[in-house]
Amino acid sequence: MPIDESLPPRRTDRNYLILVAIVTAIGAGLVWYSQTMAFAYDEGFHLLTAQLIKAGKRPYIDFFFPQAALNAYWNAGLMSLFGESWRGPHAAAAVLTWGATLLTMDFVYFRCPAPSWRFSAGLATAFIVGANAQTVEFGTIAQAYASATFLVVAAFRCAPPSIFSRNAWWAFLLGLLSVAAAGCTLLAAPAAPVAALWMLWCNRAGNRWLKLVAFGAGGVLASTPLLLLYLQSPREVAFNVIDFHLRYREVEWAGALQHNFEVTTSWMLSPQALLLGLLTLTGLWFVRYRSGWDRAKRAEFYLCAWLILAFTVHITRASPTFERYYILCVPFMAILGAMGLYSIGTRLSSRRLVTAVVVLVTAFAIGRRLYDEREDTSWMTYEKIAKKVKEVTPVGAPLVAEEMVYFLAQRTPPSGLEHSDAHKLEQISPELAARLHIMPQSALDKLIKSGAYAVVETCKDEAKISDLELGKLYRQKEAFDDCTVFWDRAPK
Repeated sequence: MPIDESLPPRRTDRNYLILVAIVTAIGAGLVWYSQTMAFAYDEGFHLLTAQLIKAGKRPYIDFFFPQAALNAYWNAGLMSLFGESWRGPHAAAAVLTWGATLLTMDFVYFRCPAPSWRFSAGLATAFIVGANAQTVEFGTIAQAYASATFLVVAAFRCAPPSIFSRNAWWAFLLGLLSVAAAGCTLLAAPAAPVAALWMLWCNRAGNRWLKLVAFGAGGVLASTPLLLLYLQSPREVAFNVIDFHLRYREVEWAGALQHNFEVTTSWMLSPQALLLGLLTLTGLWFVRYRSGWDRAKRAEFYLCAWLILAFTVHITRASPTFERYYILCVPFMAILGAMGLYSIGTRLSSRRLVTAVVVLVTAFAIGRRLYDEREDTSWMTYEKIAKKVKEVTPVGAPLVAEEMVYFLAQRTPPSGLEHSDAHKLEQISPELAARLHIMPQSALDKLIKSGAYAVVETCKDEAKISDLELGKLYRQKEAFDDCTVFWDRAPK
C-alpha cells in the first residue's frame, strides 16, 4: 500500500507497528542471550554488592565499593522480588536495553524528513542500537550499562518538551533521569550538565531559570541515596566515589596508556564502528546544511552531537578505559546515523540498498561476536564452582573466593574481601584501610599462608597458587577450567 505523504506519523501506522514488533523481537533475543551466554567478570562484585545491600549492609560504609551505587540498589530490589540469582538482573537489563532501543527508534520515526523513509530509518536505528555487538554483550548483564543507557535515552526524550512547555515538569524529569544515569555509573556523568546547558540555551517557553530549579530538584531527588550515605560517612563515600578514581584506579596497571591507545583506536578495525561513525558525521552534516529545518528542530539533533562529544571525551579520559564504555554513545550516534542514512540514500536513490547494508553489517558483527564467544566462561561454569565451594566449606568457616562465588554460594565475604580492587591499595595507611574495609594483597596473603581460611578458590592465577604454595597448604583440590578450589587444610 503506498504511503500517503500528506499524513503525519502516528503510532497506529502499520509501518510503526511492524517496527515495534521488530524491536520486540530484538528484545526477545536480548533476553535469551542474557539467560544463556551473557557474562562479565566485573559483574560479580556488582551482584555481590546488591546481595549485601539486600542483607542490610551499606556500600562505602560497611564495605568497599568504588562505583556509583544506584544500579546496585536496583539489583537488590530485583533480588527481593525474584530471588538472589543473576538471572533476574540479567533479564531486567535486557528489558531496559529493549526500552532504550524502542525509545530511540520512536524518536527517529517521528523526526524522519520523508514519510517514505520512516520505516527504513527506524529499522536501521533498531539494529544499530539493539543489535550492536557491545549492546548485546554488555546491555544484558548486571552492571550499569543497561540502566544508564535507558535513563540517558529517557532523559533525552524529555529534553524537547522541556524547552517547548511552559510547565517545569519536563525539566524536573530531565534532571531526575540524567542524574539518575550518573547514579548508576559515573560514565554517564556528562549527561546532566549537557542537558541543563542545552535546556537553558534552547528554551522556547516559560521561565528558563524556574526550569533550571526544577531540573536541580530532580537531580537532588535522584542523588538522595548517595547523599544519605554521604551524610553518614563523608570520608568513606568520597574515597569510594571520587578519590579512588582520581588517585588509585591505575595502580597495578603498568600498561594503562598503551591499553587506552589501543581501545580508542580499535574502531579503525571494526566495520560496524566505521560505518556508524561515517553515518553519524553525514547525519550531522545533513542536519546542519541540508535539512532545511528550523533552529528548534535542529537543536534536538545537536543535543545528540553534544552528548556524543561529552561522553567520548569523558570516557576516553578514563584510565584505563574500555570499548564497552562507549555504549552510552550508541543511541545518539544511531539517531544522527539515521539522518546520514537518509542523506546518502536520497542521493543514491536507493533506500533499500543502504538500509540493507546497515542491517547486514550489524547482523554480521553480532553473529561473529556470538560465534567467537560460544565456548567462553559463563555463569554456568561458576555455578559448578560455587556448588563445590558450598559442599566443602563448613558453615561459618572463612572463605577466600571471587565475588561471583561468594554471590552464588550466598556466603558473606570476610571484611575486606568484598571487592578485589581493594587488594591493590597497598600504599594507604593501615588506619585508613581499616576504616574503608580494605585488605591489601600482602595482608591477605599472610592470612592465607597462616591457614586462616578453610577454603581458597582462585582463577587464572598460577603464579598465586605457586607463591602461596596452596597445593601444600590444602590436601584436596578440584579444577574447573581455569579455576581451582582448595580445601582441607594440611596440619602444621
